[in-house]
Amino acid sequence: MQDWTKPARETKSRGILFRWRELRLATGLVLGLFLLTHFSNHALGLISIEAMEQGRAWFNLLWRNPLGTFLLYGSLLTHFLMALLALYRRRTLRMPWREATQLALGLSLPFLVITHVVGTRVEWSLTGWGVGYPEVIRNLWIRSPEIGLRQTIALIVAWLHGCLGIFFWLRARTWFARYALLLYTGAVLVPVLALLGFVSAGKEIARAPDLYGPAMRISSAAADKLAHINVGLYAGFAALVLSAFIARIIRSSLLKAQNVRIVYPNNQIVSVPLGFSVLEASRLAGIPHVSVCGGRGRCSTCRVRLVDGEEGQPPPSGQERGTLARINAGPHVRLACQFRPVHDVAVVPILSTGRQGVTSLVRGTAEQGQEREIAVLFCDLRGFTSLAERHLPFDTVFILNRYFEMVGESVENAGGYIDKFIGDGVLALFGLKASPQEAARQAVDAALRIHAGLIALNRQYASEFEKPLKIAMSLHAGPVIVGKMGYGQATSLTAVGDTINAASRLEGLAKELDAELVISDDIAMRAGLDLSDCKRSTLSIRGRAASLDCWIIPEVETLAR
Repeated sequence: MQDWTKPARETKSRGILFRWRELRLATGLVLGLFLLTHFSNHALGLISIEAMEQGRAWFNLLWRNPLGTFLLYGSLLTHFLMALLALYRRRTLRMPWREATQLALGLSLPFLVITHVVGTRVEWSLTGWGVGYPEVIRNLWIRSPEIGLRQTIALIVAWLHGCLGIFFWLRARTWFARYALLLYTGAVLVPVLALLGFVSAGKEIARAPDLYGPAMRISSAAADKLAHINVGLYAGFAALVLSAFIARIIRSSLLKAQNVRIVYPNNQIVSVPLGFSVLEASRLAGIPHVSVCGGRGRCSTCRVRLVDGEEGQPPPSGQERGTLARINAGPHVRLACQFRPVHDVAVVPILSTGRQGVTSLVRGTAEQGQEREIAVLFCDLRGFTSLAERHLPFDTVFILNRYFEMVGESVENAGGYIDKFIGDGVLALFGLKASPQEAARQAVDAALRIHAGLIALNRQYASEFEKPLKIAMSLHAGPVIVGKMGYGQATSLTAVGDTINAASRLEGLAKELDAELVISDDIAMRAGLDLSDCKRSTLSIRGRAASLDCWIIPEVETLAR
């Protein structure tokens, strides 16, 4: 029996892959910074050509010193080689259109910028002449506008490639959705302002071409040498791209003799090249296979049970072991997205796709779940059972609906979302479209509104109640999975995770201590509350390794003051 709870030892190959990704990211950021400064320098053309020249002095100071040159061209070459490596490593060229676009733009970029690099940096290295903006703009705007158009396309392609790379890097961050509009706006404005600056400078030189000095001329020998360098760079980069595709063809030919057969229930057999994961095999054969996280090892929904051929298979990675340990997976269970069999194996998917939503589950769409940092509010009427016993059923329904109406309005006016009503209890979520700090403040505001609404409700129906209605509430914050869950007409947006369970336990603690509100320390810190006058407690939660610090508030009026 395999024990998935043992601490994972990171393999050397995984460490190399991690460093490879980090290096690719670092070189991409260097190139992105170069583009940002280059575009900013172009944008100064909206002021004047003199402003562009002054900006160029700072630009050269940053990028034309030995360290800047090494970083720039080292990053460019390394990033391009890594793009070729990524192309080679892919088992199939089927990929989402965003990834395909990023890869195509990255591979085409060197061919678009070679002429410009040779005409500026290489020419400067050979002749010692520092070509300024007047000369460059004169060449691209007046003498050879077709080259200017090609250079414009090159800059846009480079910027799009960089923006896609940053998008793939940041899209999983919890804060990305809040700042996405700002980032998209900047991504559009930067190249637009740069192109407008270039056009403005071009028109200025066209109106007075002699005002910025005569055109520079280089010797025929230097021109011939630059032409040979230009052709050599084109041929070199073309050979590298061609080599990557040839290497893929050779690898595919070698692996055809090493195909692995994966046997599914009902005698479905899929033959895939060595190195494919079980999930990739399912997708290749069109076999429905649940994968809510999209095959990144962030969930366990794609897990399979190995019924034959387990011996001799590669052990699970640290990430896979951690996920299996979290769900207390038994023996012979593997994650289909991480398990890459080295010989024939028979598997049985553990989670059925069912009759509904097969396509969305297989694709792992956003509707099926996104991880977010939110705030949670639980509230529950106390003593409602005895209240219902003393009232007629229709009267009880009327009172309950008035209570639900008050809570719902309080939550929505504070900026929250009612997840569900559970008996006489309510679960509300905050932060679906706000920052964690704002979500915490909204949750506290909702608690205060509910308390005030309950006072008004007790005053309005005082003759109906032998004793005023009392409430127990809890507030907690943390990561959850938010998505549409349910079946048929009962499908709705909801949240699941340890944060929800902890908030429910805090609400139970409020009942035990006869307190109106219990706030976790996470909410208090995010909302900036000073609760030093309140009682602090530490709650141990069953099934949760870490305890939870919280504040006991007997009366919500204390919080209001």
